Amino acid sequence: MRSEPTPFEGGPMDGQVLPVHLGPTGHPPKWYEIPVPAPDGGPPTVLLYERVTAGHTKRLGLHKGWKYTYLPEGTKPRIRWPWTRPPRP
Repeated sequence: MRSEPTPFEGGPMDGQVLPVHLGPTGHPPKWYEIPVPAPDGGPPTVLLYERVTAGHTKRLGLHKGWKYTYLPEGTKPRIRWPWTRPPRP
């Protein structure tokens, strides 16, 4: 399985570069979860990072790769299918 060195921005992993396995399409996963064990033995804290483009080239506007940015709320957004009803307030 191929992997690609991917930088992380924000949160505790800021500035780190980790090899991330690529999927069948050649892209890293959309979300990267890092479980951090609790010091008192409780449930682990999960750090959540979202994949975003690392930048674009000037001439053609192609993306230069991927990076992960930290989401402090720690929850993935729910998938909204077009045929579902809107959420109730």
